[in-house]
Amino acid sequence: MAASVKNKIRFGTLFLFFLLLLSGGVGIFYLVKFKNDAKDILKDNYESLDYCHTMLNALDSIALNPPIYLAKFEKVLHDQEANLTEPGEEKATTILRVQFDKLKAGDTSFGVRPIIAQQLQHILAVNMVAIYQKNQKAEAAANKALAYISLIGAVVFLIAFTFTINFPFIVTEPIRQLTEAIKQVGSKNYKHRIHIDSKDEFGQLADAYNEMAERLEYFESSNLNRLMFEKSRAESVINSLKDASIGIDKNNNILFANFQALQLLGVEARDVVGKSVDEITNKNDLFRYLIDNNNSMPFKIVVENKENYFVKEVIDVPLQDSKSTVIVLKNITSYKELDVAKTNFIATISHELKTPLASSDFSLKLLEDERIGHLTHEQKELIQHLKQDNHRMLRILSELLNMSQVEAGKMQLDIKEVHPHSIVDNAINAVNTAAKEKRIIIQKNIPEQMPAIAIDAEKTIWVLNNFLTNAIKYSPENSNINISVKKADHKIVFTVTDQGPGIPEEYLPKVFDRYFKVPGSKAKGTGLGLAISKEFIEAQGGNIWAESELGRGSSFNFSLNAL
Repeated sequence: MAASVKNKIRFGTLFLFFLLLLSGGVGIFYLVKFKNDAKDILKDNYESLDYCHTMLNALDSIALNPPIYLAKFEKVLHDQEANLTEPGEEKATTILRVQFDKLKAGDTSFGVRPIIAQQLQHILAVNMVAIYQKNQKAEAAANKALAYISLIGAVVFLIAFTFTINFPFIVTEPIRQLTEAIKQVGSKNYKHRIHIDSKDEFGQLADAYNEMAERLEYFESSNLNRLMFEKSRAESVINSLKDASIGIDKNNNILFANFQALQLLGVEARDVVGKSVDEITNKNDLFRYLIDNNNSMPFKIVVENKENYFVKEVIDVPLQDSKSTVIVLKNITSYKELDVAKTNFIATISHELKTPLASSDFSLKLLEDERIGHLTHEQKELIQHLKQDNHRMLRILSELLNMSQVEAGKMQLDIKEVHPHSIVDNAINAVNTAAKEKRIIIQKNIPEQMPAIAIDAEKTIWVLNNFLTNAIKYSPENSNINISVKKADHKIVFTVTDQGPGIPEEYLPKVFDRYFKVPGSKAKGTGLGLAISKEFIEAQGGNIWAESELGRGSSFNFSLNAL
């Protein structure tokens, strides 16, 4: 009987496995086909749609700032010329290039822009039709795949159902006896025995059970039973801990690891408990990280295809002449998700508010234009106040957007070789108007011969501009602000010094923290500017710091590596 049962199970399982492979192979074939079709649509058509929308927006905005939007149109048009995939698209793109060259050359005739817009719409239409046709083909292929997979699935189901119903009934009696025997063991009746005379698998299982029951009977009557009971209870307590925990004894051997810890390490208890730390460190990368890294920063572990975040806590357990260590991993995934949600919320709200504010700012500029109409003195004052409020809101939203990008890890650097003189001049030009309003003189102290630096010029100018804006904000009228650049130990150091009230020494380490404002300060702001500046400079491998003394002004500095 043993061979017969084994062979039936073997051949039936192999046949079912073959059918599963067949259905899985068909499914994988069509999945790969659909993936490639989708990739082709994305590359061939969706990119062209995106290019056309971008060029339409640039065309509509050329009047606002011709150099920027012409350059933007030129770049996207070049990308479109490299992605000609549909019939008629090459001809429309060629006409588009000819008309755009006329527009770029200064041709302002009435017909140029409509032709450009017409060709862009034609390209959009060609690609939309192509997407629709490809979608129809994909839908037909999907229906065909569904039919094949459904047919194979039905066959597999029928065979499996038949196999289950017709399985030999000779296995039921041994299984019943085994079930009864297990219940007896569960009730601690270790004297119960199974009587099966056959020498097949069930007979061997019965012999093994009888031997186990005999040993349990002996074990129950021994003192070791109590010790094992206490050990089992301790292990149950350890496994019930919510946080992953690993115990290391005084001899640097692993004393215990609960279920959560074993799941994270991807090992069985027998593979780690009782083994030396050095042995497991050589085999398991996560365990090596936990042992070698002493920082408490959150780190990521992928569990069941899901990203989880943990922090490590090391607890020393003192003994009489030594100490043991317990490593606890606390799961902070829910808090991390809340933080990400907060960052995304701030970025979304900031972006949505920035567009209407920019629109209203443009409308206010139009109201100031005397060609629209003349305003009374009171109306001009109201418009000026509205512009100031608008600019303040735009600045706050820009800072929130920058901070959300930093928190989301989406900050990108555009590293180029730049001369320090250019950085300083651009930053000063941006704040000249604000300085003149307070009659503040900005003095430069920069040697003529200065090495270039490889940096993100836009972000570096933003930082220097933030330093100068703060200096103007806190400096009294008719005062001076000094901006200096010097080379020190292969670094270029930028310094902005003002004659403001200064910052108390105890607050200097906190001025670069997010949302921090010096207590008692009357100046308005979000407390994000310096925090964003710190992220920008450190992302470029530099350092940033502040120096100040009450009543004698402040100096804000950052250094970047010289070439």
